[in-house]
Amino acid sequence: MVAGAKVVGLGEATHGSHEFFAMKERVFRHLVEEQGFTTFALEMSWSAGLRIDEYLQGGPGDPRRIVREALAGSPWEREEFVSLIGWMREHNRRHPDRRVHFMGDDLGAPGLGDPIFERVLSSVGKARPEVLPRLTELYAGLRPFDDMFAYLRKPVAERKGNATRALRAFDLVAESRNGGDDYTWAVQHARNIAQTFAFAAVDLTDPVSVTAAERLRDQAMADNVLWWHRQTGHKMLLSAHNGHVGYLSTHPDMYPVTQGTVLRERLGRDYAAIGFTFAAGSFLTKDTSLDGDWKPVTVPAAGPGMNEHTLDRVGYRDFYLDLRTAPAAARAWIDRARPVYDAGSTFTAHPLPPLALGRAYDVLIHLHRIRAADELASRPRRPAA
Repeated sequence: MVAGAKVVGLGEATHGSHEFFAMKERVFRHLVEEQGFTTFALEMSWSAGLRIDEYLQGGPGDPRRIVREALAGSPWEREEFVSLIGWMREHNRRHPDRRVHFMGDDLGAPGLGDPIFERVLSSVGKARPEVLPRLTELYAGLRPFDDMFAYLRKPVAERKGNATRALRAFDLVAESRNGGDDYTWAVQHARNIAQTFAFAAVDLTDPVSVTAAERLRDQAMADNVLWWHRQTGHKMLLSAHNGHVGYLSTHPDMYPVTQGTVLRERLGRDYAAIGFTFAAGSFLTKDTSLDGDWKPVTVPAAGPGMNEHTLDRVGYRDFYLDLRTAPAAARAWIDRARPVYDAGSTFTAHPLPPLALGRAYDVLIHLHRIRAADELASRPRRPAA
């Protein structure tokens, strides 16, 4: 179904469900072993992705420690990602000539961290020492950036001023592209810093500003994926919420143009979007987007009128379907918007948002039941006897 695609978006109807996460590892392993894919991209900060990839390429630590540090505070700070990262590290040990990589395509949330600033300054210091003092000055008031959610409580005017400084820093770094491969990466790091501060200038009291910020975020995520694909030549599995990998959002007022839409426009059929649905079960959400811990929520079996209610009456408990080749009668059904289970950072049960599955994805995976992802164990688990 995804043969020939160079970037495959694999969604999740909810964050923090075991079956979605476990299947992502399973699909990625297949794509690596059978289709020549080499990068797993996650809806997580660019700098966190760099930290994980350093470990995969032979850096110190162990999978659980890396997940605990790099994915802290996210719904991906779970045992399923320990398994994925552990497999990727072992793959690189066994196949040094076919190494796999991990990248974060998102902005710097919950934080950028200080190392990304150091990477830019170090590269600029070697390639263009004459501009280093000015760049150091611009970054001085921006670093470290360790807590996006606390930062969003600062006055809007202050945050807009910082966004301007981050953009000036990026423009300064991007003036030259003659510093070799290391400098090319420094330009991308500086771009991600600027993207993050531009997003963080949002006025949370203004719906128009919030929509503009989310539009910027999806565009930035797509740009980061496209940059990585172009720079490395890698085939990529892109893991994110359904609403970021697909072509439609359940909340178009807030997400008018999705990452998946941008990728399809830029890559054509080299991009394929896979969405998930489920009929009942548990996942992780928070009380508010900006505060609190991820905790499990359970929903009952999908009711009449919902997409999942009909999908769950198919003669298979779990199945996948190429929506592009559906016959006419099925096509008419999947192209009509109906209520669907969908949860991001938060979940609203009433009313459920509508979605036309056939216009949102190329391929659909439907699962009968899901459960909440596994919390990190305090110590490595012993193998079964």
